[in-house]
Amino acid sequence: MLFDVMTIIKRLLPADQKEIQLLPLADLHVGDINADFARVREWLDYIAATPSAYCILNGDLMDAAIASSVGDTYGAALQPMEQLRQCVEIFSPIADKILAVLPGNHEARIYKTDGLDLTEILCSQLGIADRYSPASALLFLRFGEHRERQHRRPVCYTVYCVHGSGGGRKEGGKVQRLVNLAGIVDADVYIMSHTHQPAVVKQCFFRVSAANSSVAKVDKLFVNTAAALDYGGYGELQSYKPASLDTPIIRLDGTRRRAVATL
Repeated sequence: MLFDVMTIIKRLLPADQKEIQLLPLADLHVGDINADFARVREWLDYIAATPSAYCILNGDLMDAAIASSVGDTYGAALQPMEQLRQCVEIFSPIADKILAVLPGNHEARIYKTDGLDLTEILCSQLGIADRYSPASALLFLRFGEHRERQHRRPVCYTVYCVHGSGGGRKEGGKVQRLVNLAGIVDADVYIMSHTHQPAVVKQCFFRVSAANSSVAKVDKLFVNTAAALDYGGYGELQSYKPASLDTPIIRLDGTRRRAVATL
């Protein structure tokens, strides 16, 4: 987990796709006794069966509890190595549909104590090491066909992903941390996780083109993902409110620049 400034990932998808569905999956907590594995399987089966569906893995895929963490390492359903094997097994069938992979604070526990990056190992075993980022990622995603005068070219979206941190107990604080990502980099879509609070927000923005000496009014889409974790464990012990398990699905238009998300 050698940190660098924002990993750039470029993906070119088929030109004949009029739309893609992007499922940002995070906080699966594989190995936790409260992990909703049936829900995870539903998401992965849908991605595998839907030609237009892709995903981003945005951290805390594994619970990775250790003795000094707030999680329960002794009551875990799977230990860290078993969690890694389980993730390799469930993500292998859709490896070609994974656009980017990031670690979360749970995987960072093991890196901090033992220097092992389980997420990087996962990507290596899946054969997608080029889609891994140790911190944040800016994804340049091209697909479809945009017709402009006599020119035809793929529609390009920029997607900024980071697992996130903090957020507090109130929904307003969690959403504020999400929209604050726009202060880091200019992108079309921003994806954050960590807080287990599914949310979708849109903002308007004037994007400057120095090359064309022009300005264009654009919408920015902000998405916070849910978790696949039933209520219980340290969340219940710390008196956190139970969170919805419905995670947003992002739809990107392949004929014009338009991004929407639904819960």
